Amino acid sequence: MRWLPGLEMLRRYRPAWLKDDIIAGIVLATMLVPVGIAYAEASGVPGIYGLYATIIPLIVYALFGPSRILVLGPDSSLAAIILGTVLPLSGGDPARAVALAGAMALVSGLICIFAGIARLGFITELISKPIRYGYMNGIALTVLISQIPKLLGFKIESQGPFNDIWAIIQGMLGGKTNWAALAIGGGALAAILLLKRYKRIPGILIAVVVATIAVGVFNLAESAELSVLGPLPHGLPAFDIPWINASDIVPVLVGGFTVAMVSFADTSVLSRSYAARLGQRVDPNQEVIGLGAANLAAGFFQGFPISSSSSRTPVAEAAGSKTQLTGIVGAIIVALLLLFAPTLLQHLPNTALAAVVIASAIGLFEIADLKRIFRIQRWEFWLSIVCFVGVAVFGAIPGILLAIVIAVIEFLWDGWRPHSAVLGRAEGIKGYHDITRYPQARRIPGLVLFRWDAPLFFANAELFKDRVLAAVADSPTPVSWVVVAAEPVTSVDVTASDSLSELIDTLEARGIAFRFAELKDPVKDKLKRFGLFQEMGEAAFFPTVGTAVDGYLASHDVEWEDRG
Repeated sequence: MRWLPGLEMLRRYRPAWLKDDIIAGIVLATMLVPVGIAYAEASGVPGIYGLYATIIPLIVYALFGPSRILVLGPDSSLAAIILGTVLPLSGGDPARAVALAGAMALVSGLICIFAGIARLGFITELISKPIRYGYMNGIALTVLISQIPKLLGFKIESQGPFNDIWAIIQGMLGGKTNWAALAIGGGALAAILLLKRYKRIPGILIAVVVATIAVGVFNLAESAELSVLGPLPHGLPAFDIPWINASDIVPVLVGGFTVAMVSFADTSVLSRSYAARLGQRVDPNQEVIGLGAANLAAGFFQGFPISSSSSRTPVAEAAGSKTQLTGIVGAIIVALLLLFAPTLLQHLPNTALAAVVIASAIGLFEIADLKRIFRIQRWEFWLSIVCFVGVAVFGAIPGILLAIVIAVIEFLWDGWRPHSAVLGRAEGIKGYHDITRYPQARRIPGLVLFRWDAPLFFANAELFKDRVLAAVADSPTPVSWVVVAAEPVTSVDVTASDSLSELIDTLEARGIAFRFAELKDPVKDKLKRFGLFQEMGEAAFFPTVGTAVDGYLASHDVEWEDRG
């Protein structure tokens, strides 16, 4: 059951969820068909294979994938990678293109499964809440901009969000707007948004059905030149091993690896974002295994590499999806349409599909919690904005990587330049505390109590030494001992150990002893491996700051009364 979370969900399935999952599956199917065909053609393979890359992988993911809501399938983020590999190798032969794309899916699937088994899903822990918000807001804006031309009834060549916005404005000013398309799509969008507050009414399904009937009854596809889905191709996917030439192996391996990295990052972030939104927990390692299994299924059943969908997933959520059954229902409906009713959706207007996606994208925007983050932690708010701009301008993966790099730098900066403090005894409060926070705290004559609030490593080793020496220089009395309150020190590396040895030599030359208090055993073990523990001697290590103070007072004749 651990490897098949879909079956575990089936054991706990509630009958009350069935209606919502079926309706959401029907709505999802109206999106799966046109998007699957479009992304197949963008990937360099015939349109029908986009549906093949949808049907079986959705069912497989429902078994192996841990996310209740995630929808997998052909995706725009992978289309350019697949096309770049398939186009030069296939020589215009559709059969070779399908085999090459299928082989890429197998490579991607195997890599993802290996990553999941190797428990590399921890990488998603680098995705903080502000980064998730920035990612989702960027995706929402990107999806929104991409659908506006369809809502207006004309096409543009996508060249990035800013260029796309300018192209949309030029198209509107140039009179390209199809008013019938805008009326149908705008009406569908208004209906979806108005009915969204009524949970029991399937607003998306109603809007799509009414729009399809209107187009068919009034023959708007011809009379108003309205773009519609048209009849579907025939046939179901069959098991097939994608054989390729020996000369194709290296480029297919490179392309498959690239696809795996992109889909792994995209799926991990989207899955974690939705899990947080819905209050669920998703195992990131199992998520990668589910993605890999779905890609293997795509490769063996005439498909091509797939990933999570940032446009279809919100549609499923907005339509009321409760579990993975939504994806299975959607896959079955697509298969039934191919077999028995390829003309059923031929009058479905693309402008109505655009309205569905726009309504779903609007629901992705996260504003309220960002306001809270702005009030309490400005740099994390701006980190979210950087991720948002990066995703919107450069794409999902570069935007996420940019935000992660900034977050890691910010985290490391705290380690490079950490807080440190000289400690004193504040009356009425137990323990020893930062004298800058407690200016009236008394310092023990001849003793410097110094706290370092970070691991000791190569980047801050010199700073540590400088601050200790500065604390000695600033002492109001001649110093005999320096005791480092080392509870926050969780690690020491070789560079820091050597720097510590130099500091100890410098202090000893001045007649000052160096001691540690509260140093954790794992850190002591490292000092033993480095030889510094033996150099200092066991007597230089105290279990608490209090015992270190007692040891100093026992060996030095100083006037001190503990009034804490």
